Order: sequence, then structure tokens, then C-alpha cells
Amino acid sequence: MQLNPLSALALAVCAAISLPALASEQSESKGFVEDASATLLLRNAYFNRDFKDGAADAKTWGQGFIGTFESGFTQGTIGFGVDAYGLLSVKLDSGRGRNYSAFFDTDSNGHPVDDLSEAGAAVKLRVSNTVLKYGNQFPSLPVLAHDDSRLLPQAFTGTLLTSKEIEGLELNVGRFTGDSPMGDPARDPNHLKSIDVVGGSYAVTDDFSVTLYHSDVEDMFRKYYANLNYNIPFNELQALNFDFNIYRTRYDDGSVAALAFGGDGQDDRNTLWSLAAKYSIGAHAFIVAHQRNTGDAGYAYDFGDGGSTIYVANSYYSDFNLEDEQSWQASYELDFGAYGVPGLTYKVAYVRGTDIVAGGENDGTERELFNQFKYVVQDGAAKDLSFKLRNSIYRADNQVGPDLNEVRAFIEYPLSIL
Repeated sequence: MQLNPLSALALAVCAAISLPALASEQSESKGFVEDASATLLLRNAYFNRDFKDGAADAKTWGQGFIGTFESGFTQGTIGFGVDAYGLLSVKLDSGRGRNYSAFFDTDSNGHPVDDLSEAGAAVKLRVSNTVLKYGNQFPSLPVLAHDDSRLLPQAFTGTLLTSKEIEGLELNVGRFTGDSPMGDPARDPNHLKSIDVVGGSYAVTDDFSVTLYHSDVEDMFRKYYANLNYNIPFNELQALNFDFNIYRTRYDDGSVAALAFGGDGQDDRNTLWSLAAKYSIGAHAFIVAHQRNTGDAGYAYDFGDGGSTIYVANSYYSDFNLEDEQSWQASYELDFGAYGVPGLTYKVAYVRGTDIVAGGENDGTERELFNQFKYVVQDGAAKDLSFKLRNSIYRADNQVGPDLNEVRAFIEYPLSIL
């Protein structure tokens, strides 16, 4: 099915107005300046990927400044506003041969640049609880999700309509034609032709939600995504949660995305799904998950649809998304707030993937041990200052990927300017 954004938009609007509406956010607008906000996020990030097969390690340290401005909406039936951002990163340590390109681009001599900067803006209008935005944005949808896991965030250029006219229902329709990746100040260096997205989520009850989305990246692939999330609360301290995610991808003939993930470029298809069960009891949580990939190729993403477009359970350093791969996860989470240290959390996860098509056989394997500590200051002058340290120990068959140890460290401090 070829996605038609205009038809999808009409369908979304009809669905929104056919049900009882919520109170209008636009009618409660205080004004362009009165509802405006501006923040500056200071992000200090260190990245160390230590390869065990002799390949050059990637070691980079930088300081990022992420400034965002969001205006309010003018008063009246139709409200107008503007959003803008400014990004700056400064290299603190790196070098030729060990630079990490997702932090800093390189010059013609292969040396990492000393700094990067980028700015963008979008205009927006609102009617009732429906917002139409055009310009540079940070979309976070299951089929179009910008990557913000390094020093500076990825951005996209296009149009997005978000409607929340019905309680519990969110509808999104969009078309984007530009992709500004992390570590590169260019507006669209990958020459994205277009990506169309449509879908939404609905909270059926407080404990059960459904999400459906579709996307079409021109000359790459068409994707369908679904999610079911069901929570069973036993009491105030105990709950059981089930989270099911599935992607169905049909690659365009000759798609480089399909070829990169084992396809032959002709009518390649892929299905990736995961099911996670999480049992929470007080400060503790125990998770088991199974993920499976089937079809003619592995699951491809970040080919015009964003570096975080993989809403599945077993995604850490590795995404366990290779051709015919099936993987199991066991993980544990701890909230130290119950032990007198509010704001401190810990997670450890072990994932093993098997049956990967590699070297012409279905016997490739990979495994990862993931650890992460995070601490957020809860009060005082440094309130919201956060520290995050994560480590992945990854091992795989030679035909699957190189063995490595990875460390990522982040210090973030948000400043409210307005």
C-alpha cells in the first residue's frame, strides 16, 4: 500500500472529530510569550569502544550545548507559535584514527573537527488540541525516531501533525524530506528523498494501550509497527507488565538497506518482534524477553527513519536484529530510592542471540552483558544534574561482528532560561 499523507490526514481529522472531545488547549492559551520556555542542556559525554580483534579503537570526549526555545501559542481560534534550537559541540579529546564519527565529523585529512554547530526552527499552529508543525524537528515515533544517544541529537526537516482531541488517543501524520545526523552539521548529507508516517496510540484503560504506525521511506522500505502494552497491578508494590512490539518491513527492490542486512535486493521482507515480561516488586524489577527476526534480510533502520527506530526489547549496544536471529534476555533493575538514595538506579542485562545467517549458515551467535548506573540529583542547587555510566561487553562469532568492550559516560545539567 502506498501511503498518501493527505488521505491519512483527512482520516485522522475525521476520526478525531467523530468522538467526544477534550477541553481545548488552545482556548486556555495565555499567549506567545506568556507560555514560552527556553532551556540549555549541558551535556558532557565520553565514548570508548575497545575492539578486541586489532581494529582501531574509538575514543572521543566532548562537551555539548543543546539550547531549545518553545513559544506559546497566540490566543484565538487558531494559535501560532515558533520552536527553535541551537546546537554546539566542542571536542575535548580525540584524534586521527580513534575519532568516533557520531560525535565529530572529520575534515579532508581525516582529522576530527574541533567543534560543530547547527541551528534550526519550526513554525507551528494549533486548533483545539491539534498541532501542525513545519520545519526542523526531533520526532520520536516508532517508525521515525531521532537519535539522541550521543553528544548532539539528530534532527529532521518536514511537517508533522499531532492530534490529541480524544482522551487517551494520539494521532500523528507527517512527511519529512531532510535528515541532519549526529556528528554532522549538514542539513541533509544523506540526501533523504522523503519519509511519510501515519499512526497513533490509544490508552484503552490505565493499564492497557495499543499503538499502530506505518511509514514509507522513498526508495528504501515500507514499515508497519504495532505495540500492545498490558500492566497487571497486584498492589501498590507489585505489578506484572507485558510489552509486545512488532515491525513488518517490505524493502524496495534494489534498496541499499536490504543489501546491508543480507537481502538480495529483490522483494526482500522482514519481520522483527519481541515480547518482554517485567515483574516489579518494590525497588526491584525482573525482566525476561524473547526477540525473533524472520524473512529475507535483517531488520534495517536509520536509513532515513532515524537512529532510534527500533522499539524492541533486546536493543542495547547490539540490537539483535540480524537475519533469522532469535535472542533471549534476562535483566534486573534496582531503584536505590527505597534504600535511602533517591535518584540512583541500576540495570544489568544479559542477551544472547543465535541462529544468525552468517557465512551462508544459520549458526552465527552473539551475546552482550550490559550494565548501567544513573544518578539524578533530587534537590538543592544542583537539582536535575544527572550522571550516567554504561558498559557493554560484547562477543560474537567472527562472521557476525567484532568483539569489543564499550564504555559511555554522560554528565547532563539542564538550565531553565525562560
